[in-house]
Amino acid sequence: MVQRSGYHGGRVSQERGDDASWISVSDLMAGLMMVFLCIAVAMMRSVMIEREKIRTIAMSYKENQLAIYETLQREFAPDLGRWGATIDRETLTIAFNNSDAMFETGEAELNASYQVVFEEFFPRYMNVLAPFRTSIEAVRIEGHTSSGWGQSSDPNAMYFNNLRLSQDRARSVLRFVYTLDAVTSYNPWMMKNVAAVGYSSSRPIYNADGSENIDQSKRVAFRVITNSETKIHSILEESL
Repeated sequence: MVQRSGYHGGRVSQERGDDASWISVSDLMAGLMMVFLCIAVAMMRSVMIEREKIRTIAMSYKENQLAIYETLQREFAPDLGRWGATIDRETLTIAFNNSDAMFETGEAELNASYQVVFEEFFPRYMNVLAPFRTSIEAVRIEGHTSSGWGQSSDPNAMYFNNLRLSQDRARSVLRFVYTLDAVTSYNPWMMKNVAAVGYSSSRPIYNADGSENIDQSKRVAFRVITNSETKIHSILEESL
């Protein structure tokens, strides 16, 4: 009887030891699960914070974009028809269409009539943008052409001839407006933020039937680029 009791006691002791080992492993697994859960929650929270930052910037961008557009519209709407110009809300672009009226064919020197136009337009343009300068990444003076070039039928030759012409015309306009007495106080900001860019025939304007609108494709445009994209890239880089 004593021996049997001892035998059963040993088995019970071993079973209790096994149970204790099992409980220890269970506690360890539960602890690891809690650690992983805490890490997952922390990562999700970080992602949500970054998403909220980007959403806030996007909302701010839309509000700022709308404010710039409405200010441009209020200032220039009465003059657009007289200048042959349009304002694009989505790109904040004021386009002076049909650059044949601004330059001699194939030339880049701004003619006298449009010197008068830009003397009137550009100082007002700078004044309109002044309150928004902290949110503006750049202002581009863009030169655009139609796809043709004289009697040439070589698409490469036409593209590069038009590229040179569009660049020269954009620089000609920038050089002219930069020297206006009325914008002298803006010159330091303009040197850092205003650039002349030629796009050749890469961004034509089309008619409703899908054909190229030759006159409107030949244009000089003033485009505002805000710094919202830069801010979003900065947030993404910080989160890496």
